[in-house]
Amino acid sequence: MTDTTENPLATRLARAKFRAWHRGTREADYMFGCYFDTYHAQWDDAALVWFEALLDEDDVDVMAWAMGRGDPPEHLAGDQMEVLRKLDYVSI
Repeated sequence: MTDTTENPLATRLARAKFRAWHRGTREADYMFGCYFDTYHAQWDDAALVWFEALLDEDDVDVMAWAMGRGDPPEHLAGDQMEVLRKLDYVSI
């Protein structure tokens, strides 16, 4: 287990993981949590900043963006949003 007291990145990842898996609805937990579990190991700081910003958004909005039912705000649009849109939640 990583000691988060000496590693700020590990602390941020642990916080992001908790927030991803504790959204309040099962659907949101799976969307955010599975995305985190699948991709967090390859994130640099910019990718983690993006995910932290995503976690600050309303679940209903993020779910709509992920399903292509709306366009995300400019600061969340881009490659990571496209990956979220393509994540196969059935196989997870």
